[in-house]
Amino acid sequence: MEYIDYYKILGVGRNAGKEEIKKAYRKIARKYHPDVNPGSEEAEKKFKQANEAYEVLSDPEKRKKYDQYGKDWEHAEAFEQARRQQGGSSGSTGRRSTFSEGFGDAGDFSDFFRAMFGDEPAFGSFGRGRARNMAFRGEDYKAELRLRLRDVYQDQKQVLTINGDKIRLVIPAGVEDGQTIRIKGQGGPGRNGGEKGDLYITFRILEDPDFQRIGSDLYTTAEMGLYTAILGGKLEVPTLYGKVAITVPPQSENGKKIRLKGKGMPVYKKKGHYGDLYVTLQVQLPRKISEKERQLFQQLAALEMKK
Repeated sequence: MEYIDYYKILGVGRNAGKEEIKKAYRKIARKYHPDVNPGSEEAEKKFKQANEAYEVLSDPEKRKKYDQYGKDWEHAEAFEQARRQQGGSSGSTGRRSTFSEGFGDAGDFSDFFRAMFGDEPAFGSFGRGRARNMAFRGEDYKAELRLRLRDVYQDQKQVLTINGDKIRLVIPAGVEDGQTIRIKGQGGPGRNGGEKGDLYITFRILEDPDFQRIGSDLYTTAEMGLYTAILGGKLEVPTLYGKVAITVPPQSENGKKIRLKGKGMPVYKKKGHYGDLYVTLQVQLPRKISEKERQLFQQLAALEMKK
């Protein structure tokens, strides 16, 4: 497995705090979000890398393992157990043997784990016997769950069937496309009495016909009549929970944006916190006008020319 520098991906130092990591992740996620870069494979790749990096570095336990074991951090428990068991044997001098003495170069963890799982010959008959009797953690399962944008506007309960087992899952409001959560102990069975692996669920949020989402903010468009654009007035605009009325200022230009604070998506795992909704106004010209209206427009045009 190729080593991936999660710190470099997020552009933070190894001593970065939780808030700095979170801020860096959000900045990159907004920049490379698929909705902002439709059809860009490079942007999608960077977005997924940022999600993976944040998923590890935002979890203190995972980050500690990653800092210590690099690309093999997910196998840290098996590595530690192997080192403890091998270190427990003593030579003729009574000195406890180290892991590197028993298995060679401990720097190449990938080779070590391939040997443990039987992909290549073990380290002599002694090593093979110990590897066969060693407990190993089960395989992690990965799954994708597709949801509509409206599905994640509030907490949602779902029942998933994984390998015949029913898993009751509460999906927190505000989860984002590409975000992954872990369900401990719902992966594959362990070997030789080892603990079960975990289940990782990646959410895929389907595109919505009315809203574009960037982080916790939503973007939509609303049509306004010509007279409303010139004179101002009330206009109904859509939200995820129904229509609301907004006030359009007089002489509002086509493409004007109006921000509705707190009318966007809920912020993930921050109850009561919401993003904003940005409404882009589009002037809808009248398709038909009466003769009287035509005359009035001609009078207005004449007045405009006299200015």
